Amino acid sequence: MTEFLAAAVAFPTVVFSLLVLVVLAYWLTVALVGLDFDAPVLPISISFFVLVTWFAALVGTVLTPEGKLRYAVLGGAVLVGALLTRILLIPVRNWTKPEKPASRNDFVGRTAIVRTARVTGNYGQAEVTADDGGTAVVQVRAAESTELKAGQTALIFDYDAEGEFFWVVDITTGG
Repeated sequence: MTEFLAAAVAFPTVVFSLLVLVVLAYWLTVALVGLDFDAPVLPISISFFVLVTWFAALVGTVLTPEGKLRYAVLGGAVLVGALLTRILLIPVRNWTKPEKPASRNDFVGRTAIVRTARVTGNYGQAEVTADDGGTAVVQVRAAESTELKAGQTALIFDYDAEGEFFWVVDITTGG
C-alpha cells in the first residue's frame, strides 16, 4: 500500500491524482444534490480522461526508474488518456445524440390510406404512419386530374409548405 501511495504522489501522477479528487468531488456533488445537466458528454468525457490518464501515469511512474523519463511518462499518459477516452466514449456519444426533430418532409415517399370520401386537387385527407409507428391524418391533394376514393393507397411525393398539404398519387395506377 505504501508503494501505491508513493507512486500516486510522485510526479507526474500527483498532477492527475489531484484531478481525480476534483472529479470525485464533482460526481459526489452530482449524486448528493441531484444536478441535472443538458450535455452529459462533457463531464463524462473529462472524468474518463482524468481517470485513464491518472492510471496511465501511475503505471508509467511505477515502471520507470526514479527521476528518469518522468516528462515522457507525463506526455505518454496524456496521449494514452486522450486515445482511450475517445474510444471509450463512442457509445456515450451515440447514446446522447440529439434526435432529429420530426418534420413534415419525413412523410414524403411514404404511402397513405385515403380517409375522406375522395381526394381531389383541392380537397382530401389521408392517414400516414410515421417511423415510430404513430399515425397522423394529413391534408392531401391529388396530382393532376386524378381522384382517389376512401380506402385507396396513395403515395406521398411532395409537400407544399405554403398550402400545408401533401401531394399524392394513386399507388396502384401511378397517377
